[in-house]
Amino acid sequence: MSTPLSAQPIRRLTMSDLTSCADLAEDRSWPRDERRWSLLLSASTTYGIDDPAGTGLAGVCVVTSYGPTDRPELAAIGMLLVAGRHARQGLGRRLMDHALHEAGSTPLTLYATPFGRPLYERLGFTDIGEAETLLGHLRAPEHPPRITTRPASASDLPAIVRLDTEVFGADRTHLIARLPAFADRLRVAEEGSTLIGYAAAWPSAGADVIGPLIARDTETAKALISTLATGSDRPVRTVIDLRHEELLKWLKERGLNPVALTTLMTYSDQELPGDRSRRFAPLNMATG
Repeated sequence: MSTPLSAQPIRRLTMSDLTSCADLAEDRSWPRDERRWSLLLSASTTYGIDDPAGTGLAGVCVVTSYGPTDRPELAAIGMLLVAGRHARQGLGRRLMDHALHEAGSTPLTLYATPFGRPLYERLGFTDIGEAETLLGHLRAPEHPPRITTRPASASDLPAIVRLDTEVFGADRTHLIARLPAFADRLRVAEEGSTLIGYAAAWPSAGADVIGPLIARDTETAKALISTLATGSDRPVRTVIDLRHEELLKWLKERGLNPVALTTLMTYSDQELPGDRSRRFAPLNMATG
């Protein structure tokens, strides 16, 4: 006799669960994105509940922690997925309760869809902003960017990590160090010898995703996006904080269309660390 779903333990997933994670995403009409799952399983803590029928995973949730391993300063929750055949049985709540318990006093953030937001509100998350997902073929700007960008090299990694830590407000070295292997294109923006921004583009189903995008200002963000999109005939997808109105307007004028609106939420009495004015786009919504 199989174990009832309610009695199935929550376990930490490993790279051997990659195919099952991708299958679960596909079950909920999400892209399989095995490349992204590989990154998450290696750089994050992924919790899962096995399907008692032995047919893969019934549910999954990813927590990406930043800062010292023994005392994280911030963590992002994402990829909360429950198989369609097990929907509305409390698995999402159970996974979130487990993630909250394991996080302890660590401040948490997440991007909530309209469907998931009621659950997060019941758990005590509060909204602190919104972000818009854009998709389309990016037309080149009429004038070349004024900001100089170039492909990143291995020697740029320490400066990228320093800038990222300053802007994000927590050390993400274990994630940023994986970008050169994960992304197809990684570029930096400079003023003289000073790094003023960086961004990556990586392939997903049907589009190239631009993110993370850290920049000194909107012009720097435009230059990084333009040069990352050059030379590819694939559509571009990115998630931009709604506070960056000028960048959103510029992207829409050049062919990107809004496809989704998400709410940035936090589970903490403290303000989030870092400088959100220079955070334009996340790596993906699972990592914040």
